[in-house]
Amino acid sequence: MRDLHLPGRSVAMGRHGAAATSHSLATITALDILKRGGNATDAAIAACAVQGVVEPGSTGIGGDNFVLYAPAGTDTRKGGKVYGLNGSGRAPKGLTADLLLKQDIKEIPLTSPHAVTIPGAVDSWSKLNKRFGKLPLGELLQPAIRFAEEGFPITERVATDWGRNEAKLKADANTARMWLKDGRPPRAGEIFREPEHAKVLREIADKGRDGFYTGWVAEDIVKYLNDLGATHSLEDFATQEAFWVDPIATRYKDVEILEIPPNGVGIITLLMLNILSGFDLSKYDPVGVERFHIEAEATRLAFQARDLYVADPAFADVPVEKLLSPAFADELRGRIDLKKAMAAPGPVGGQAYRDTVYISVVDAEGNACSFINSLFWPYGSALTSPKTGVLLQNRGCGFKVQPGHLNCVEPWKRPLHTIIPAMALKDGQPWLSFGVMGGGFQPVGQSHVLTNMVDFGMNVQEAIDCARGFHVAGKFEAERGIREDVLQGLANLGHEIKRAEMPHGGGQAILIDRVNGVLQAGSDPRKDGCALAY
Repeated sequence: MRDLHLPGRSVAMGRHGAAATSHSLATITALDILKRGGNATDAAIAACAVQGVVEPGSTGIGGDNFVLYAPAGTDTRKGGKVYGLNGSGRAPKGLTADLLLKQDIKEIPLTSPHAVTIPGAVDSWSKLNKRFGKLPLGELLQPAIRFAEEGFPITERVATDWGRNEAKLKADANTARMWLKDGRPPRAGEIFREPEHAKVLREIADKGRDGFYTGWVAEDIVKYLNDLGATHSLEDFATQEAFWVDPIATRYKDVEILEIPPNGVGIITLLMLNILSGFDLSKYDPVGVERFHIEAEATRLAFQARDLYVADPAFADVPVEKLLSPAFADELRGRIDLKKAMAAPGPVGGQAYRDTVYISVVDAEGNACSFINSLFWPYGSALTSPKTGVLLQNRGCGFKVQPGHLNCVEPWKRPLHTIIPAMALKDGQPWLSFGVMGGGFQPVGQSHVLTNMVDFGMNVQEAIDCARGFHVAGKFEAERGIREDVLQGLANLGHEIKRAEMPHGGGQAILIDRVNGVLQAGSDPRKDGCALAY
C-alpha cells in the first residue's frame, strides 16, 4: 500500500475489465471496445492502432508486434495453454552481408533503407483477430482512423520526444512533410492530423492484411525504398507472416514467467530471473546499493549471453535449454561478488534508449492479452513513402554485417528482437499480464517489476514507479529517482555511473486478483501512461 503522504498515482481497480497503455486516448479506446462487446485482443489491437497515430514515434503499422494471450479459464495444470504470436519482420530476400560489404557498409545505419525489415504488425494483428477476436478488424481500426483524419492533441511527453527527433524527421522530404507541422515538431496542446496515414488505415480496414501487404500501399513503400537503394520487393511484403509459438518459461519463487522464444530476448528476462533467484533480494533496500549492484551484475552476464546466443532459430542454433538451465544460471551467478563489480564480462551491445509501446488488457470473461508493438528507435528509420504516411521501422540495424556471426544479416532472416511481452502465472492461472518499454532495457525492466512485487510486496503501480537503473555500454545509467548516496555506494563497488538523460522507457501491468475478483492495473507516468478499470 503506497504512502498517501507522498505524490503518486493509485492502482486502478475494477471487476469487469482493465486496460493499461502509455497514452490516455489508447486506454480509453480499449475500454470502449470492451464495453461494445469486444474482448481483450480486440481492445489491444484497437488501442495499438490509436497509439500508432497519437504516439507515432514509438509504434505503428510500419513496425513489429509480439503477443502472449491467455484465453479465459486458462489453467496449465489442467491442460490449458497460453498462446504466443511472433509478428517480427524479415530482412528482404535480396539483402545479404556481401551486398552490404561491397557498399562498404560494416554496420547498418539507423536511418538506412537497409535497416527497414518488412513490417510484421498488420499481419500479426490480423492473425490474432481471426483466431481470438470477436469484432472485425475493420471496426477496431475506426478510432485510429478518426484521430488521424480529425486530429488529436499532442501531449507533453509526445511533444518532448517529437522535439528530440527534429533533425531526424527533417532528413527525409516525405517524412518532413507528413510528420512536422509548418516545418517543426508539433508542440504540446496543438492539434495534429495525419491524412495519408488515415488512408492506409482505411485500406487495411476494408481489405484486411492484404490492404497493407499488396496493392498500392506495398507498391508505394517498395518503390520508395528501391529508389533509395534498398532491395525490398513486392514478394517480401506479400509473403510476410506472423506465426504462433509455444511460450518459454521459468519459475521465480511461486510464480511462473512466460515469454516469447527467440528471435526475441524474452529468454534473457528468464535468464536474469534464474540468476536473481539465488539471492534473497527481500533483505535489501529495494532502492539500495545491494539490490542495484546484484541487478546490474546479472544484467551484464545475461546480456553477454544474449550477444553470444540469441538469433533467429530458423538460421542459427539457439541453445534454449542451456540458457534456461539451472546449471547455467548457477555458473553465471557464481561470478557475482557482492563486494565489488566484476571486470567487464565480455562484449555487450546496445544502447538504452529505444521506443516501443506495451499494452495490457484483461476483459470481463478473464481473457488476458499481453501485447507489444514497436518501430525500434524513435520514429524508426524516419523513412516514409510518398503516399502512405507509414513510418518504417529500423529493426534491421539489429543485424550484424559479419559473415559467420549467428545474427549476421541473411535473406528473409529475422533480427535479434528487443520487444518482449510477458505473463506470469500462479497455480497455473494468469496472475500478471505485464511488460515494459525501452528497447534493450526490457529484460532488466521486467525483472525489476516482477521482483518488486514478489520480493518487496509492491503493488503493480509501485512496482512500475520504483526507480530503475540499467547497466549498458559499460556504465550504470541511473534514473533520477535513485539517491546520490546509492550511486556513490555503487561507484565504491566499481561501477561507472551515469545519470540517464531520459527515463528507461515505461511499463504497464494488470494483476488478476482471483480471491477478490478484482483487476488491478498500473501504468508508467514517465511516459503518458494511463491505466483504467471498471
